[in-house]
Amino acid sequence: MKTINSAIPEKDISKLLENMSHTGFQGRKLGESLGVWEHMIEDESCTILLGLSGAMIPAGMQALLCELVSRRYIDVIVSTGANMFHDACEHLNVRHYRGHHNVDDTELFSKGIDRIYDVFAYENEFRDVDLAISRFAEEISPYCASSSDFTEKLGKWLLMKNPKGKSVLSECTKAGVPVFIPAICDSSIGIGLLMARRKGADISVDQIADVDEITRIVELSDRTGVVYVGGGVPKNFIQQTQVIASIHDAGKEGHHYAIQYTTDSPHWGGLSGCTFEEAISWGKETPDCRNVQCFCDATIALPVVVSGLVSKNPIRKNIPDVRKMTGAGQKN
Repeated sequence: MKTINSAIPEKDISKLLENMSHTGFQGRKLGESLGVWEHMIEDESCTILLGLSGAMIPAGMQALLCELVSRRYIDVIVSTGANMFHDACEHLNVRHYRGHHNVDDTELFSKGIDRIYDVFAYENEFRDVDLAISRFAEEISPYCASSSDFTEKLGKWLLMKNPKGKSVLSECTKAGVPVFIPAICDSSIGIGLLMARRKGADISVDQIADVDEITRIVELSDRTGVVYVGGGVPKNFIQQTQVIASIHDAGKEGHHYAIQYTTDSPHWGGLSGCTFEEAISWGKETPDCRNVQCFCDATIALPVVVSGLVSKNPIRKNIPDVRKMTGAGQKN
C-alpha cells in the first residue's frame, strides 16, 4: 500500500498533475487522467475519439479544442450540434460575452439577449448564422450524406467565408479529423437546414451513415481510446460502436483507454454518469481498460489537463487516416 503524497506547488502544470495523481479524491483522478491520455497518444496502434457535450464553446473552450486537433491528440470528434453551431458563430465573428447568472431573464428577452448560465449572446446574431447555414445548405443541394461529410464541407465553407477566422470545424477540416453530430437536428444547425428545406432545397443528413462510418473507424483501428467531456448522446454514440462491431464479428472487445470528465453521479442512472466498470458488462470497454472517471466541471478539468498535455508534449508517431477509414462521401 502506497502512502498519500502532498500536492506540492509546481510551475510546470504537468508536474503538478503528476503530483496530484498521488493524492486523493477527484484531484487524484484529474492527475491520473493526464497519464491515461498520454498513453493513448503514445500508443501507435490507438485511435482517439472525443465525445463533446455541454456548452463548451460558449464557455470559452474553443482554443483548447483547436489545440487538441492541431496536435492530433484526438482523431475523431462526436459533438452536440449546439457546440458546433457556436463554433461556427465564433469563426464568423459572432461572439459570446461574459454575463452573470443572477439576472432578470425577462429583461434579457426584451433586449434580445440569450443567456447560457453566465454567458450572454445576441439572438439576432444567432439568427444571422442560422440564415447563413441555410444559404450554405442551398448551395450544396441536392445533398444527402453523413454529418461528418457535412461538417467537412461546412468547415471548408467557413474558411472561404472568413479566411482569417479559426474554429474547431475549420481546424478539423485542415487536419482530416471527422466531426460527427449524431443529433444534428437538435441544434441551430438543424434549424438552418430546415429553413433551407422549406425554401425547396433537397437537403438531408444521413444519421444511419454516421453510425456506419464511426463504427468502421473503430473496426479498422487496432485499439481505441475515448475521452468524454460530459456524456449524453456523444458518449453513447461512441460507446455503442464496440457493440455494433461485435455484432458484425469485427473481433473487437471494447475500448482500451477511457477518460470522462462529468458532474453526473452514476447512482441517478443517467448515461452521463455511467461508469466504465458498468460499460465492461456491455463489451464497450475491455476488462483491462485503463480508465479514469473524474467528477469535475469540464471547464475546470479541460484547461488544466490540456495544458498538462501541451507541457509534456507527447508526440504521435502514427496518426491514423480516419477519413479513409470511414469511406465518407455524398450518397446521391
